[in-house]
Amino acid sequence: MTMIRHDASVRTSAQQGAASKKHRNARLSGWDVVRYVILSIGAVGMLFPLLWMVTIALKSNNEVFAIPPEWIPKEMQWSNFVTGTREIHFWRTFGNSLFIAVLCTAGQVISSVLVGYGLGRLSFPGRKLWFSLFVGSLMLPGFVGMIPLYHLYTGLGWYDTWLPIIVPAFFGNATFSFLFVQYLKTISVSFDEAAKIDGASDWTVLVRVLAPMTAPVIVTMVIFAFQGSWNQYLEPLIYIISPEKWTLSLAMASYKGTYSTAWNLFMAADLIYILPMLLLFFFGQKYFMQGLGSMNASSLK
Repeated sequence: MTMIRHDASVRTSAQQGAASKKHRNARLSGWDVVRYVILSIGAVGMLFPLLWMVTIALKSNNEVFAIPPEWIPKEMQWSNFVTGTREIHFWRTFGNSLFIAVLCTAGQVISSVLVGYGLGRLSFPGRKLWFSLFVGSLMLPGFVGMIPLYHLYTGLGWYDTWLPIIVPAFFGNATFSFLFVQYLKTISVSFDEAAKIDGASDWTVLVRVLAPMTAPVIVTMVIFAFQGSWNQYLEPLIYIISPEKWTLSLAMASYKGTYSTAWNLFMAADLIYILPMLLLFFFGQKYFMQGLGSMNASSLK
């Protein structure tokens, strides 16, 4: 009899717990609806410029300034994408930018991972001092070293070449090194110690143990590095004068005429210009969000 009462009480408690959980889920789903509505409104605001770019890219130049503005063109001008890319030798400068961006991204990520591993995992005299210097360098604006670097690169004969843009990328990035160190704090040192007990070197530990575990932050670094290299305008403007060596950002700037600008052609070319970044983020967004979430968690510890 006692066992029957005990089983009944257990079932009652389970039912009450299930009912309570269901109530909490219902309450959370209500908050989720509110959250999704707010995020959707914000997403529309963020997507508005992109949608307006698409609309202008498909219009004739006369329709661009029509009042009231029309979201859907009367006749789709698909030829704008062909004409817009032909006006500025788009694909040649696209190849230049892609070549520079890939090399700069590889250089920044590889060198930053090596520096971050040294600062985050290796023990050597002055490690905290070097880490403090790296963090402190983040507070210096890039304009501080612009004139000294210009004199250095011109003295080396690198003017009107891509070397002043590519070579510095292989000397580490303070921001990326800091992010990698912060992410390493979320990974137990026991993985390193276990690998070294089996005879692994520091290089093996980094490449075969830590690199797969730090994939989210590495993908995050790749996205940021590629975006910065793809969109950079000031360095190519300073060091490159030959049109055949222009990057795509310089070529896009040449669309602005003295008296008028063909905005429909400009927007058509600009849509293709931002396409590599959209594709990179689309395929890497899962790791990107994981990397940012883990770094935020480690910074709160």
